[in-house]
Amino acid sequence: VQLQASGGGLVQPGGSLRLSCVASRGSLSREGMGWFRQAPGKEREFVAAISRSASRKYFADSARGRFTISRDNAKNTAYLQMHSLKPEDTAIYYCAAGSSWSIRSVDYDYWGQGTQVTVSS
Repeated sequence: VQLQASGGGLVQPGGSLRLSCVASRGSLSREGMGWFRQAPGKEREFVAAISRSASRKYFADSARGRFTISRDNAKNTAYLQMHSLKPEDTAIYYCAAGSSWSIRSVDYDYWGQGTQVTVSS
């Protein structure tokens, strides 16, 4: 499975962005999906995860209430909708797929290349 993340950009504080993660050379329907982010000088951190059927979702405290995660298995695509963005959300955002959904990066087998999100006025 190859993943391609997109949708990042520059947005003002309080704004919104929707990130997409499209899979090629494989199907996402059998994979749990996660979003992680890495800010300059910091370790990669968990943002959100969604199970194969989308029946279960989990968010980091920093994302809960502002971000939503979804997927469309027919389109082999997962999404991260981000609202009320803050400067501290600035990071490279990565999507990941694995046999089980998890908050741990080590549990994911496939990673996208990352998309830059910058929140600044």
